[in-house]
Amino acid sequence: MASPSSRKQYDVVIIGAGAAGLMCALTAGGRGRRVLVLDHANKVGKKILMSGGGRCNFTNIHSGPEHFLSANPHFPKSALSRYTPWQFIALVEKHGIPYHEKKLGQLFCDRSSKDIVRLLLDECRAVGVEVRTHTPVTDLRVGTPHTLTTPQGPVACKSLVVATGGYSIPKMGATGFGFDLARSLGLPVEPTRAALVPVTLDARKLRQLKDLAGVSLDTVTHAQGSSFRENILFTHRGLSGPAILQASSYWQPGEPLEIDLFPDRALVEHIERMRRERPRLRLKNLLGEQLTRRVAQRWCELWVPDKRLEQLTGEDMDRVRQACQPWTVWPDGTEGYRTAEVTLGGVGTDALSSKTMACRDYPGLYFIGEVVDVTGHLGGHNFQWAWASGHAAGQHV
Repeated sequence: MASPSSRKQYDVVIIGAGAAGLMCALTAGGRGRRVLVLDHANKVGKKILMSGGGRCNFTNIHSGPEHFLSANPHFPKSALSRYTPWQFIALVEKHGIPYHEKKLGQLFCDRSSKDIVRLLLDECRAVGVEVRTHTPVTDLRVGTPHTLTTPQGPVACKSLVVATGGYSIPKMGATGFGFDLARSLGLPVEPTRAALVPVTLDARKLRQLKDLAGVSLDTVTHAQGSSFRENILFTHRGLSGPAILQASSYWQPGEPLEIDLFPDRALVEHIERMRRERPRLRLKNLLGEQLTRRVAQRWCELWVPDKRLEQLTGEDMDRVRQACQPWTVWPDGTEGYRTAEVTLGGVGTDALSSKTMACRDYPGLYFIGEVVDVTGHLGGHNFQWAWASGHAAGQHV
């Protein structure tokens, strides 16, 4: 480590130039702090740029603590209450970025995710924040001051903010830097796993369903006591779609997903009613009204009898119910961090202040964003946590 006289001094150094890190930087810079942001990648905000299909689902107008998972579900309440979706929306409008609500409160850029990255960088530039890419931290000493070694030379700071994200989407440079640092300091780290991720099915199940890849169905999908009314999507590896991604955060290996394929009606009662009205209608055609013709055809080949409704027996009805309401699926895993939108788990919240995101045992050390054990539902909530936790730390560093 270089001598104190050779280190460049900052008030705040932030490791990670993603959503949380840049929000923290612009907030701290706005308070007159001298801020340096470091990132090992070749550009800032890579996950912002790819999110929402390149349109960035930058927040959700309904975002609240009930949309987050954590070992301590009360922890995110403070930061979320002090930086709301409407505050970020005001920032978006200040920069003249056109946006729209897609569904369920999800807000997207009309043009491109690049608008959000540009907003953050413009705000940082306006308050004198220095941002360096291609700058890995090769050595780090937590103390008073905190000292870091980089290829461009050593730096020191009073406040060090870890905004390094999780393991998700490693091809964009995701690493376990923040988790490793926390463990090296003796801080608790909740077990991590891929979340908001498609699930995979075993070879036998895939053979049964492979022809359905690309088909989407409206469902209510249940996992571990939580349920989500959204579409599922058949894929070449298993199942995806918003309902599956949401459920994946709750699903545990060895447990089933229960998928109600007729979420707005009791299917057996509906069949009984239609049997009186249209007795000669074939079951395949009735199911196809909801499931699409392709799925109904496959269900009849695999699990339910394609008879006229007037021919269905009580045993047939039981088979229909078991195959559709719910359809019970036993995933054999997930697609993992390669395609996961977020990492579940992370730095334990018992080690942090919910008001400032400061580490209780190490003065001037902060953890924010995805590296913390706070994981949002699909639909803009994880960005809102990035903005809120970054803002919380930025007000105190």
